[in-house]
Amino acid sequence: MTLVILAAGMGSRYGGLKQVDPITPVGEFIIDFSVYDAVLSGFDKVVFVIKEENLGIFRDTIGKRFENKVKVEYAFQRLSDIPSGCCVPEGREKPWGTGQALLAARKLVNEPFAVINADDFYGRDAYKLLAKHLGAAGESKGEYAMIGYILENTLTENGTVSRGICTADENGMLKSVVERTAIRREGNVAVCGDVEIPLDSIASMNCWGFTPDIFDALERGFTQFLGEEHENELKCEYYLPIAVCDMLQGGECSVKVYPSSDAWYGVTYKEDKEFVTASIANLKNQGVYPKSVANN
Repeated sequence: MTLVILAAGMGSRYGGLKQVDPITPVGEFIIDFSVYDAVLSGFDKVVFVIKEENLGIFRDTIGKRFENKVKVEYAFQRLSDIPSGCCVPEGREKPWGTGQALLAARKLVNEPFAVINADDFYGRDAYKLLAKHLGAAGESKGEYAMIGYILENTLTENGTVSRGICTADENGMLKSVVERTAIRREGNVAVCGDVEIPLDSIASMNCWGFTPDIFDALERGFTQFLGEEHENELKCEYYLPIAVCDMLQGGECSVKVYPSSDAWYGVTYKEDKEFVTASIANLKNQGVYPKSVANN
């Protein structure tokens, strides 16, 4: 099984290439823990989706740490990597979001795979759940999985966040995803503009399990997206959760939602780092992780 790690974002709110910023005193990155947990759960290949200009620093600081543990490959998210017949709007500088980022890996992934963000700590339970689901999927098509987290546990006191707010049926099958940006906590609710969101809502943190057939569906969806009018053509993004939701509505797939029993940690802002560092140190003290996952 393959783990695809979306690491092309520069983290403008954070103030730098946060994927290569150590999160522990011994120089570990969040990605170290993601790959460590994934390998323990049965994944044997990692594909990093990055910006091509970051290949040198990314490979030297992160990629080489895993080359003796799993197969490591790189895919590049490029602004110009769009379907035939489409064009890039004049003045656009940034790529097209997480949906296009995953498409960048289409030539490297031919087996069931998981997808995560580079700068999110998901916990080992997520990889175990995805490995079990993907192992059972075999050659089937369109039977996807998503790890769900409680919205309250994904918010930060240091600014606003974007989250895919999910609805599932009584059998735990995903029904819809609504992408909400600029979410902040106000008392006992989360607020996005004038919309109140219950704190116990299921949030998509871009932790998915897919089979390779999703690439054809993503390309069709991306083509349609590029053909539509958008309020801001220079910054609009093709979000992976929304793309999956469109597939759901079109009857192209099903998505099993697996609630994770682990905590989620993320570094959206520089001020988040202290909390994440302390949380990981606590997990090490509990024996969940060795003193240095990079050397294990």
